[in-house]
Amino acid sequence: MSEFLRLLPPKEALEIWLDNLPDSSPFLQPLLVENSLGRILAEDIRAKEPLPAFDRSTVDGFAVHASDTFGASESLPAYLNLADEIPMGHPAQQPLSIHSAAPIHTGGMLPSGADAVVMLEYTQTTGTGELEVLRPVAPLENILKTGEDVKPGQLILSKGKRIRPEEIGGFSALGIQQINCFAQPRVGILSSGDEVVPPDQTPRPGQVRDINSFSLAALVENFGGIPVRHGILPDREEIFLGRLQEVLEHSDFVIITAGSSASSRDLTARVIQQMGDPGVLVHGVNIKPGKPTILAVCNGKPIIGLPGNPVSAMVIARLFAVPVIHKLAGLKKPAIPASIPASLTINLPSQAGREDWIPVKLVSSPQGWIAEPIFFKSNLIFSLVQADGVICIPPESNGLPGGDLVNVVIL
Repeated sequence: MSEFLRLLPPKEALEIWLDNLPDSSPFLQPLLVENSLGRILAEDIRAKEPLPAFDRSTVDGFAVHASDTFGASESLPAYLNLADEIPMGHPAQQPLSIHSAAPIHTGGMLPSGADAVVMLEYTQTTGTGELEVLRPVAPLENILKTGEDVKPGQLILSKGKRIRPEEIGGFSALGIQQINCFAQPRVGILSSGDEVVPPDQTPRPGQVRDINSFSLAALVENFGGIPVRHGILPDREEIFLGRLQEVLEHSDFVIITAGSSASSRDLTARVIQQMGDPGVLVHGVNIKPGKPTILAVCNGKPIIGLPGNPVSAMVIARLFAVPVIHKLAGLKKPAIPASIPASLTINLPSQAGREDWIPVKLVSSPQGWIAEPIFFKSNLIFSLVQADGVICIPPESNGLPGGDLVNVVIL
C-alpha cells in the first residue's frame, strides 16, 4: 500500500492552497440590487446623497425648541402653544415659533427651528389648547439629523463584501438600483469509482449509489458557486485523464471524489499532477475524517481530491472547498461560520497531534444548549443528516471532557 505524502496541519494546508490561487474571477456581472443577495460586490459604492435626506423624528411626540423645556417636571410643567400637526410625507408649512410645539409622528420631517422632540408619553394637553411638557429634552434628542447615517460621498460598501439583506435595504434607501458583482465561479464536480452508480439505478452487489456529487453540488450552490456535475468516472487512468482535462477547461474549480482505496487515491493524484503547474501541493492532511485529501493548483485553477466516504467528503469540502469558492467569488475577508456554544454531554477522546471533527446533535435545556456527539463511520451519510453541527478537537488536545463548553459550528 502506498504512503501518503507528509501530513500537513489543516490550517497550513489551506494556506498553501489559497496562496497559489488568483484572488477572484476577472469577470464582472451587472445585477439589479434586488437580485444580488449573496453575491460579492466588485466595486466600491459611495453615497450620492445624504441619509436621512432631512431632519426627522425618531418617536411620536411634539417638535420643540429644546430650551423651551429646560427645567420642566411633573410638578412644574413647561407650557407651550400647540402649532399645526406636521403631515407625514410633507414638510411643515412654516417654521416653529419659540414657546410652541408641533405634533409629529415617527419619521416625520422636523420643522425649521425645532431641535428636539418630546415623546408623547411625557406630555398632556390642556383644555385651553396648550401642551404641558412633563420632562425636559436636550438639543437633538429623539431626532436624526440630515446625513447622520450616511453623508454624500461616503464609502458605504467596499469591493469584496458579500451582499446581505441589510445591504440590499441600504442600497434601496439611497436609490441605488444596480451594482457590479463578481461572476460566480463554475465548479465542476466529478465522482470516480468502478463501484459507483447513479442514484436512479438499483445497485448490484458490491455497488453503491453516487451520494457525493449531489451533496457537493448543493454545498457549492449554497456557498456562492455554480455547480456542474460531470458524472461518474471509472478507475481507468486514460479515461480519467481525458475527462478531467475537459472539465478543467470549462471550470474555475474542480472537485473530485475518489474511491476509498489507496490505489484510487494514487490514481487521482497521478492524474491531477498531469493537469499543469504547480500541480499537487498537498497530499494528506492531519485530520479526521479526511486524511487522504489532495489539494492542487493547475495553471491557475484549483483542484481538490476528496475522500470517497460521504462524511469525509462533506467535512473536508466545508473546511477547504468553501474558502476557495469564496476567494474565487471575490470575497475579501474569510466568511464567519455560524456557531453556538454548547455543553458537551460526554468525554470525547482524541489522538494528540491530529485535528478531529465530530458531528453533534444540539438539544435545548434550561441551562442552555447541550451537544450530544454522534459516533459515526465516515461512509455513513446519515451521521451528518442527524447532526446539527460539528465540533473541533484541536491537535494539541487528547480529547474534550464531558461538561466542557464547546463551540458548535452549525451545518
